[in-house]
Amino acid sequence: MGNRFQVKDRFADGAQYIDGQLRAGTSGQSHTVIDPATGDEVLTYELASTADVDAAVAAAKRAFPAWSAATPGERSDALHRLAAVLAAQAEDFAYAESLQCGKPIKLSTEFDVPGTIDNTAFFAGAARHLQGQAAAEYSGDHTSYVRREAIGVVGSIAPWNYPLQMAAWKILPAIAAGNTIVLKPAELTPLTSLMFAQAAKEAGLPDGVVNIVTGAGRDAGEHLVGHPDVVMTSFTGSTAVGKRVAEIATATVKRLHLELGGKAPFLVFDDADLEAAAHGAVAASLINTGQDCTAATRAYVQRPLHDAFVARVAELMQSVRLGDPFAATTDLGPLVSHAHRDRVAGFVERARAYATVVTGGEIPGGDLAEGAYYRPTLIAGAAQDSEVVQSEIFGPVLVALPFDTDDEGIALANDTPYGLAASAWTRDVYRANRATRELKAGCVWVNDHIPIISEMPHGGYKASGFGKDMSSYSFEEYTQVKHVMYDNTAVAAKDWHRTIFGDR
Repeated sequence: MGNRFQVKDRFADGAQYIDGQLRAGTSGQSHTVIDPATGDEVLTYELASTADVDAAVAAAKRAFPAWSAATPGERSDALHRLAAVLAAQAEDFAYAESLQCGKPIKLSTEFDVPGTIDNTAFFAGAARHLQGQAAAEYSGDHTSYVRREAIGVVGSIAPWNYPLQMAAWKILPAIAAGNTIVLKPAELTPLTSLMFAQAAKEAGLPDGVVNIVTGAGRDAGEHLVGHPDVVMTSFTGSTAVGKRVAEIATATVKRLHLELGGKAPFLVFDDADLEAAAHGAVAASLINTGQDCTAATRAYVQRPLHDAFVARVAELMQSVRLGDPFAATTDLGPLVSHAHRDRVAGFVERARAYATVVTGGEIPGGDLAEGAYYRPTLIAGAAQDSEVVQSEIFGPVLVALPFDTDDEGIALANDTPYGLAASAWTRDVYRANRATRELKAGCVWVNDHIPIISEMPHGGYKASGFGKDMSSYSFEEYTQVKHVMYDNTAVAAKDWHRTIFGDR
């Protein structure tokens, strides 16, 4: 990386971005962002109080009338400028993302940052294409048409695993549709969300359209979700916290969008390309050190291929290079924190009592001992109802299980509370079509697992939540649909009035 900015200087004024300015939080409590690769301090900042949340919501409320009244073309132009600013600052964004998360720089550089720029460019175009049903005379006597209108101030909460992309997924459709937003990033990883808001101002978006409050979930987060001037909340995170968000939002009759946990199945039929499936499983289970709600976590492999698949995946996992996130040769960085690393390790240690740890299952020593590293791990022999099969581990851990019939494989794949993503591996088009129909997940890949694109929606079934990020479908979350109906008859006493008074 080249000219790395100094984080402490960049955020010397604080880690709250309200009404176009950085400011310090007023909660009286501080939080320290830690580099998970080294354990070193990156930034210590003051957390947001409920008063800071109130100030951010007030700023968004003030900005809403003018921003919602801007033409789609004007909002589109602003987002095109934002995409250009992000592209010009791509190196800084990649550096900050890897520093706060521990992501390998090649992941930040080739996935997180360009994906966010592409999302911004997509919504710049989508802002001009808010669609509704064609105007027509559906009743015969009236002309009806549909308006899509901005809903107001959105209060969103983003997670720590993809801080930049998740901030963009929340902010972009909201503001493209004419809303204003207050976003709360995770306390662990606020840097790139704040930088995104600063980039929006540099691109000419009015103050108050994008606001960031960085505070604790139980304080700032719950206050934001329950705020009377927030008309919608979008939350990405665990299912357990999502239930709490839903309770608060429901009490104030808010629109709600939830993208929650996942336990994605990776279904390998006996005619699959074994080498492709093994490579795909390693990449899909280890992306972002497994801290991905769509990551492959449960590999169901039809029995004729099971043993060979386990052996090949173990071999490939052993070739994965752990190291400094900023080294170009590093494949796998640390987990986001030591506490989370220990949580992941706990799942594996408990699994040793009922399953086989084929490879990994270790905290490395040596040069990596100070970081939150964990070796890529493959577990075999676990029962379907075991903890490692049913619970979201959120780390570099893949569990392999055999199945016999196609019916059994699909049934096992669907047998968790989650339904965010899944994949099917086969050369048979009929098997593939059946899997895409019957796997209960918001995204099903065939012979791949993980790629996402701005034009297509992302969201889950079952305990993985509801609603869509990305794509034009996201406007279903961020717009009000209004039916407008004009009488075309100019008749004072209409025929239908007789159902209320009078005779024909």
